[in-house]
Amino acid sequence: MRESKSKKKERMNQRKKELLDLFTDITNKTTIVEPMRKIHGTLRDKEAIEREVALIMREILDKGHFKTKLPPRQLAQLVCAYYDGKNDTEIARVLDDEKLSKTVARARVRLKLFRELDFKMPFERARMEELLDSGKTMKEISEELGISPSTLREYRHVIEQERDPTLDPYLERIRDVMEDRDLTESMTGGLNNDGLAEAIDITEAELADIS
Repeated sequence: MRESKSKKKERMNQRKKELLDLFTDITNKTTIVEPMRKIHGTLRDKEAIEREVALIMREILDKGHFKTKLPPRQLAQLVCAYYDGKNDTEIARVLDDEKLSKTVARARVRLKLFRELDFKMPFERARMEELLDSGKTMKEISEELGISPSTLREYRHVIEQERDPTLDPYLERIRDVMEDRDLTESMTGGLNNDGLAEAIDITEAELADIS
């Protein structure tokens, strides 16, 4: 039997009252309001994640580790869109210019945001690496592997960036930020799903009145 609207509302009000009672029991009523507001605001501020990634990107660009026509903010948008599961064309759309898909792909690889397709080569990877180290020209190698020089350069770019440790300390920081984002979204989703977000909002107001 489905719960009536009045019963559901009564149950939610009871949960909010219980939460308020819990908060007032474990605090001195005056110190919880501001910390709760900070925590609750942080959970909802997704733009803060993007800004933090952009600051790391600015460090990378300022130190000359990375050359691209994408500014720090767009690189941050690229990272966030990649973690959202978007492909290079979709990421370019997020940046408001679908023509940037190739620029996005190269920047993504430079940031070691690899996809399975990046390593899906129509030949043994070890064979290509051996030829690249042999001193042969790109034209000679591409002819031997049966691919165009431009495709060979793309594969070489992937291998070079995978091997290059220059950006690793920055990328580790970015991964930490994105893990925080995933945790934040998970927590926010939980709050929204079980009605606790509304309860916290109401509790903040109640506690403000009490204090």
